[in-house]
Amino acid sequence: MRKVFVDVYAHFSKDGVLTPISFVWIDGKTYEIDKIIEKKNAAAFKAGGQGIRFKCMVYGKMVNLFYDDGKWFLEI
Repeated sequence: MRKVFVDVYAHFSKDGVLTPISFVWIDGKTYEIDKIIEKKNAAAFKAGGQGIRFKCMVYGKMVNLFYDDGKWFLEI
């Protein structure tokens, strides 16, 4: 497994809640996040690093999207 850094479109609520909406893959295609299954502080054991892990459904597939020190990455 490795980290792939991506651009993310996210929403910060007035209460400070961070919610990713979509991300841009390395080929330039934007993928909408269908549903966030879980949000928690966690380590990316497979790719290294840690931060807020968002378990997301994207086109029926589960992906782990991490927010770590101001950067977003996917664990692939």
